[in-house]
Amino acid sequence: MYQEVFLTIRHSVYNFSMRKVMLLAGITLDGCIARPDGSVDYLSMTKEGSAEITRFFSTVDTIIMGRKTLDVVIALGGGAYKSPVKAPTYVFSRKEPPGERDGVIFTNQSPAAWLRKIRARRGKHVAHMGGGELARSFLQADLIDELYLGVVPILLGSGLPLFPSGFPQRDFTLVENKTYSKNQIALTYRRVRSNRKRK
Repeated sequence: MYQEVFLTIRHSVYNFSMRKVMLLAGITLDGCIARPDGSVDYLSMTKEGSAEITRFFSTVDTIIMGRKTLDVVIALGGGAYKSPVKAPTYVFSRKEPPGERDGVIFTNQSPAAWLRKIRARRGKHVAHMGGGELARSFLQADLIDELYLGVVPILLGSGLPLFPSGFPQRDFTLVENKTYSKNQIALTYRRVRSNRKRK
């Protein structure tokens, strides 16, 4: 019985009939994705976490992130962006002119307009890599379908939040939780939408 329920959940999570937007982030106990200066020196990868991320990226064929997140990724990558999978990376920016360069595709479209074009084509899911401002924009338009959160046992006290205020209530249900080494946990949530949409 348990195995049947588990398989049903897993099939639903990775059902490619609709291209889902899946937010992946490492957060602290106080909901931060970075220190105030953008550094993430407190993060450490576990063997289990690495395997889970590999599995996650096997379900996507498009990556999105904000321009500030791109800057952090480039800094961590030694000065150049390298996609974790063979997939186009779209960077949402109000300042950078649209177009493809340096391994990414800059766009100034609204999240809703961009996603309509993506969903017009068949494919796998979309990996939303943050940061907080882009997460808020997608939550404002109710476009985030699943959350994949790796929680590290630390309170920064101050930092950059994954979910800055400024969007309506969005309800989620817990799909899966796992405990890893180094006292880390991984949580998977799925968006719950009622017939009567919240504004």
